[in-house]
Amino acid sequence: MSFEKITYSVEDDIATITFNEPAKMNPAGIDTVEELTLALEQAEDDARCTILTGAGRGFCSGANLSPNMAGGANQGKPDAGKALDSHYNPLIKAMKTHNHPIITAVNGAAAGVGCSIALMGDFIIAGESGYFLQAFRRIGLVPDGGSTFLLPRMAGRARAMEMALFGEKIPASKALEWGLVNRVVADDALMDEARSYAKTLADGPTTALSIMRGLIWDSEDNDFDSQLQAERFAQRTAGRSGDFKEGVTAFLEKRPANFRGT
Repeated sequence: MSFEKITYSVEDDIATITFNEPAKMNPAGIDTVEELTLALEQAEDDARCTILTGAGRGFCSGANLSPNMAGGANQGKPDAGKALDSHYNPLIKAMKTHNHPIITAVNGAAAGVGCSIALMGDFIIAGESGYFLQAFRRIGLVPDGGSTFLLPRMAGRARAMEMALFGEKIPASKALEWGLVNRVVADDALMDEARSYAKTLADGPTTALSIMRGLIWDSEDNDFDSQLQAERFAQRTAGRSGDFKEGVTAFLEKRPANFRGT
């Protein structure tokens, strides 16, 4: 499978997907989103962990803007949300339901829907120059890509309001303080660190990791009793996996487990 707007590679059971228009700070146009969605689908078969990052000085600068978005004399009332239905929301849902962990490695700007994509990582690591920007108010639009769901749950309502209403940059250090990212590292160490964490996940019990990320995502919408019931049935599934058998055997034999993702 070949791509024009992104790059895709697999090594050591780790898929790396990279926004690859560095001269434009890696915009997430419709064509890019189509490629990204296909790459995520491919990674489900090829790998046991996925890293998503950007080439050059930015992670993703957000959706492409064009004069047609605002409408013209003969266009009537434009629908700036149409592409959300057809492309962006399916991408965000694909990230949420991915069959293994996703690490987002944020270098430079994660702006607009690029901020949303970055925050969809199961583990989010940022370089020191990384920043998060809800840029929508600058052009008279509202946050999308799941931002109004993610931000209040990750940073709290007050901080989510601040990001959305003022549209100011949140540098990596503040994002860490606010609970938006897991780690902040030196820029030149970003990908090495991301790969190190990805290797740990790729070598882990694939079935259990897949189920637990689903449980945690779904807990946002479940009440307590529903979540307990979900854990009960998830445990049954995990307990029937080859990785569980290997994990118990390795524990009893006092050796490291060799999980095979079965």
